[in-house]
Amino acid sequence: MDITTYMHQIGQQARAASRLMAKADSNTKNRALALIAAAIRRDAALLRAANEQDLAAARANGLEAAMIDRLTLTDKGIATMADGLEQIASLPDPIGEITNLRYRPTGIQVGQMRVPLGVIGIIYEARPNVTVDAAGLCIKSGNATILRGGSEAIHCNRALAKLVCEGLTGAGLPEQAVQVVDTTDRAAVGALVTMPEYVDVIVPRGGKGLIERLMKESKVPMIKHLDGICHVYIDDKADLDKALKVCFNAKCQRYGTCNTMETLLVAKSVAAEVLPQLASLYVHEKVELRCDADSRHLLASYPFLKSATEEDWRTEYLAPVLAVRVVTGLDQAIDHINSYSSQHTDSIITEDYSRALRFLREVDSSSVMVNASTRFADGFEYGLGAEIGISNDKLHARGPVGLEGLTSVKYVVLGHGEVRK
Repeated sequence: MDITTYMHQIGQQARAASRLMAKADSNTKNRALALIAAAIRRDAALLRAANEQDLAAARANGLEAAMIDRLTLTDKGIATMADGLEQIASLPDPIGEITNLRYRPTGIQVGQMRVPLGVIGIIYEARPNVTVDAAGLCIKSGNATILRGGSEAIHCNRALAKLVCEGLTGAGLPEQAVQVVDTTDRAAVGALVTMPEYVDVIVPRGGKGLIERLMKESKVPMIKHLDGICHVYIDDKADLDKALKVCFNAKCQRYGTCNTMETLLVAKSVAAEVLPQLASLYVHEKVELRCDADSRHLLASYPFLKSATEEDWRTEYLAPVLAVRVVTGLDQAIDHINSYSSQHTDSIITEDYSRALRFLREVDSSSVMVNASTRFADGFEYGLGAEIGISNDKLHARGPVGLEGLTSVKYVVLGHGEVRK
């Protein structure tokens, strides 16, 4: 069977399954999620073994450190996948909810009902946890999904697909509601994004090259983000102890994620005090600092120091590299962020309430924070159970995309025999 025929078969099966998922009740969907979570915990050793096969191949193929970090599935990661499914199960089911119901002068009632999107195609690289997060969210939101993971995670994704199928069938739901594309051929991606008759929306999770390719090729609407160029701004009204803690965590807790801080902005009046203290933390992690003239002067003895270029302000490093700039104050910080940010996540460290509110209002990003690490910007931390992706777009869904982001609304009208005059 050629790739196009194979993908169309998957699409047909997904479309049929989506109709059954749309009418599944909450208890059945929650039962499936609980069974999948239990299977993941039961087969944790098998999942680690499959992941190790993928990691061995990745190392042999010379994959970069950030990709290997995303690919690695730890005991904590396995537990988090199962916990995420149970958190999704505990959330209210949005499907069928009627809101904004109101009477019109004619006597009819008009409202909106929340409904599934239908079939969601998800294309992602490396991270095997996406297989479970995406499956769980799509199941709970009454959608069918076609998952096309990266070739580097094929063994782990196959193992996870079996467990998802076990949970679906155990709850009496169609196993085709979640299908993992079982080929590493890149042509499968091209076919998936050009099947609008079967797929309602595409969610790409991967590098900039993948997203740019899909933007050119896709005939299906997408929920996407290109980069995670995240900023933290240390205001001159900041609690510097908070600043040190947040800025270290935002950069060093994990390098290869889209919510990691890539640019640090510091108010000029506190730069001489806070930057050397931060450098003393970063040096132990061998973080390379790419500094503007002012910060370079203050950190002249720092061993891993380079001069920042214009390109550094536009770069998502996904590595122990951090761009640093000293700014005059809040206005220049906001201007820098709105000029260079990818509209993902940006944070201010300040004790000034008015400045915090200005930052929240004026920074045009999908997540804006006060006195918190950018690393919190994900669905699990936001209480969504998990996320299917993070959207930098402004239409339909923005920020971490959870259950509500995988639904739409339709108008419903309740009448008593009224006719239009």
